[in-house]
Amino acid sequence: MLAALLAIGAYLCGSLPTGLWLGRHLGVDVRSSGSGNIGATNVARTAGVRPALLTLAGDVAKGFVPALAARALLEDQRWIAVVGVVAFFGHLFSVFARFSGGKGVATAFGVFLALAPGAAGLAAVIFAAVALTTHYVSVASIVAAAALPAFCIVLGGAAPINYAAALVATGVVIRHRENLSRLVRGTEPTFRPRR
Repeated sequence: MLAALLAIGAYLCGSLPTGLWLGRHLGVDVRSSGSGNIGATNVARTAGVRPALLTLAGDVAKGFVPALAARALLEDQRWIAVVGVVAFFGHLFSVFARFSGGKGVATAFGVFLALAPGAAGLAAVIFAAVALTTHYVSVASIVAAAALPAFCIVLGGAAPINYAAALVATGVVIRHRENLSRLVRGTEPTFRPRR
């Protein structure tokens, strides 16, 4: 019963559309501006750096808090993994945004910061290195997501957490399929935040 309640809470927490609500507060509909995504990158492009940082913090927290709660209150690694994955999918399919959502990178980081902090930290380093080198947030997101399951395995993560990492990584890559198409066509924009 507790595990099910935590999973429901994780979905609702993950569903909170931080960027969408912050954009509305500032008079910007991020879904109809820039890339149309509700994540921190598009908020930075359309509303500015400060709202983007708040979006990033909110999106990380809504993955971190449910996963940390599950880790503290549950013993079964399978249910802990489920709670983390549900929070991630809450971001992708938000009940507060008609079951649409973002690409899940920051929320995934929050989940694994709680469940596999070493792997999450290494993935964050990869993300930063690729983003600084290429100036493509999408490329950095895909590479870091793809590396996450490998880091979990190498660092000796429990099998359910490793499977969760693989599922979340797949979700992130699928969510970036349009970015991949634009990269192939050479039309993917580099990151340039609004001043």
